[in-house]
Amino acid sequence: MFGAPGSGKGTHGKILGAIPGFYHCSCGDVFRGLSPDEPLGRVFVEYSSRGKLVPDELTIELWKKHTHALTVAGRLDPKRNTLVLDGIPRNVHQAQMLDKFLNVTAVFYMCSANFENLVKRLQRRALKDNRLDDANLDVIRARLKTYEQETKPVLNYYGKKIVHRINTDGTPTETFAKVMRLVVKL
Repeated sequence: MFGAPGSGKGTHGKILGAIPGFYHCSCGDVFRGLSPDEPLGRVFVEYSSRGKLVPDELTIELWKKHTHALTVAGRLDPKRNTLVLDGIPRNVHQAQMLDKFLNVTAVFYMCSANFENLVKRLQRRALKDNRLDDANLDVIRARLKTYEQETKPVLNYYGKKIVHRINTDGTPTETFAKVMRLVVKL
């Protein structure tokens, strides 16, 4: 699942991850689950509070540890489950680093034609999910700018063959129907 903050990648990734044979892994949820008393938890708070991305090596290391722990616990079977990534890779360097561990078969590019839709979704999420990184308008603008500059180029890295554009301006049900049509085709 790929897209700007507020595009719906987490919402639809979670739903897809509830279907047998799929496993949703949100890198942001993993980071937010860290204790602020842990060194990496402090690093996450420091970066996210400014709308910045956590350094690549730390992000990939956390992702590797998390997915390994899921595998050891029997919650993720890499041979039987399709891993639905959400929030990773965040830039081309991370995508290159992940190539060593993953065979990316599809990128669902969740996009909105309306900037204000993204802002409103982020602000609602801030209240609903106690996501402090989504509450401040300046932080939202910084996150969206970071997405445009650093994250969006990942689409070119993966190329048109596997990138599937999904407009998320409709209702969540309409958007998920589009996701499922693609899943069935693949």
